[in-house]
Amino acid sequence: MTETGAVPETGIAGVRPGEKPFATHAGVRRLVAAAVAAPSVHNTQPWRFRRVDDATLDLYADLDRLLAITDPLGRGLGVSCGAALFNLRLAIRMTGYEPRVLALPDPGDRPDLLATVYAAPGAPPDPDECLLHDMIPHRRTNRFPYDGRPLPKDVLVHLIAAAHDEGATLLLVKGRTARRVLDMVAAADDTLAADAAYRAELAHWTRPGTGAADGVPDDAFGPRPRHGELPMRDFGLSGTRRAHDRREDPADFEADPQLAALFTRGDGLRDWLRAGQALQRVLLTATAHGVAASMFSQPLDLRPPQRRGDQAGPFGHLQMLIRFGYGPPVPRVPRRPVFEVLDRWEDHCV
Repeated sequence: MTETGAVPETGIAGVRPGEKPFATHAGVRRLVAAAVAAPSVHNTQPWRFRRVDDATLDLYADLDRLLAITDPLGRGLGVSCGAALFNLRLAIRMTGYEPRVLALPDPGDRPDLLATVYAAPGAPPDPDECLLHDMIPHRRTNRFPYDGRPLPKDVLVHLIAAAHDEGATLLLVKGRTARRVLDMVAAADDTLAADAAYRAELAHWTRPGTGAADGVPDDAFGPRPRHGELPMRDFGLSGTRRAHDRREDPADFEADPQLAALFTRGDGLRDWLRAGQALQRVLLTATAHGVAASMFSQPLDLRPPQRRGDQAGPFGHLQMLIRFGYGPPVPRVPRRPVFEVLDRWEDHCV
């Protein structure tokens, strides 16, 4: 990875040397703003944050944003919150502190408390950490056609290493196996599309032309594949497609998509948080190399709850399918303002 990130001398702007990361309202807002730039299933943004003290922040699941039909066990919610947790860790590192994460600190009494993050004094961030942090506002989910250029081997190595650094495995999927995987995704997508409850849930999180701060806006849908080359999720099934929706005009997608599968050893909430952190490190690494990415999760969405945990293979449990390539620029998807996801507190903070 090229070292284009500069090590800051004083951390995030506005954080004075020696000042703890959560000591001020402004500092907390900046850190949470970085966290919520993470991707989430259907852009549900299913997270909340609570400041505990100058050096401690809690990450909660916002269960009101759980997709009851698509994600009844909260796997997608856990992966989404894990991605936000990785961004938060990076933002803390920019202050010169070291994030120490305690996952699921109170599963009995507070099952929605996903992680407590302690900021301990540490060394300045290294160039790779700075580079990944710099990529947070530039990462996008790109559902548009890619140009078919293969990723260089050194880029693939960096993507695989990024997942490994977070305790996950990224496996490249090629040739006939890739086609079988895409057929599996297409079959799952067709089955989901036939479910009226699924269509209604998708409609709720599809926001064409509304300017809402959550859900998937129409300019992020991407066009329809002309010949069905890729089983892109059809947000138009919600019935909200309008005459100007660009998905009405089909487009040619790459003939041989470059796919990768992300695995974790286990398949519980702790593993989903790990998968989300690995996914976000992979996506930010891809962004740093100018590589676009989009995700497929339809086969995982279709899996019934009673089947959780019984699909382990030699690499563990599949948590996400990722498509990589080189695509056109796409707009930023809106995010809820920080004040909506950050619990208020009243103390000496300024």
